[in-house]
Amino acid sequence: MTNMQTIAAQAVALMDLTTLNDTDTTESINNLVASIEPKLGIPAAVCVYSQFVSDAKLALAERELQQVKVATVTNFPGGEQPLEQVISETLFAIERGADEVDLVIPYKALVAGDERKVLEYVQASKDACGTQVQLKVIIESGELTNELIATATKLAIEGGADFVKTSTGKVAVNATLAATKVILETIKASDKKVGFKAAGGVRTVTDAAEYLALAESIMGEAYLQPDLFRFGASGLLSDVYMILNES
Repeated sequence: MTNMQTIAAQAVALMDLTTLNDTDTTESINNLVASIEPKLGIPAAVCVYSQFVSDAKLALAERELQQVKVATVTNFPGGEQPLEQVISETLFAIERGADEVDLVIPYKALVAGDERKVLEYVQASKDACGTQVQLKVIIESGELTNELIATATKLAIEGGADFVKTSTGKVAVNATLAATKVILETIKASDKKVGFKAAGGVRTVTDAAEYLALAESIMGEAYLQPDLFRFGASGLLSDVYMILNES
């Protein structure tokens, strides 16, 4: 196995295979699950809108891929829904079988100086998730200064986040290595077991390799496992499989 193939194999196991399009249907969710080639590697999760959680669960079960978690998103993508609506959607998603919930913080409120609102959304969402469902908190790092990226990460951790995630993939700037460095250093300084997810813009194994190297340099090699490190990706799987298919 070449070095790139080793990285590709590592990347697929850390991947949240994602479709979050307004045009999604049960058929497109089934096609997403059908794109998994177990002999080449199995992703950690699939990430879909909450109305498709049960479809994803069913499609995975039919392929005997029940070990693949199903994640969904809340307060997505703008981070501007009322908290009551966010919690309602969270509970519905869990009822449908969601294993993980990716919450967008009210990041515009944070930019305006309202840290309390961010903490409230994270805490209430974690309460709804309980201990059985993981909460991944999307801070939308591309819309924040480095200082606010650190603040958002601290608030997410304080509120009980299991992961801090860079982006929705729906704004101009999504995951960057610079933002990743700030988030990981903030997690490290907290001394808490909190994961990290790079989302949006990680399209190739070469991209993935840079994030893996950065995370290892800050957090250590043991951090690079699905319980603590994820890629949110729609296009990465095809590049990973292409490299793993090379003899």
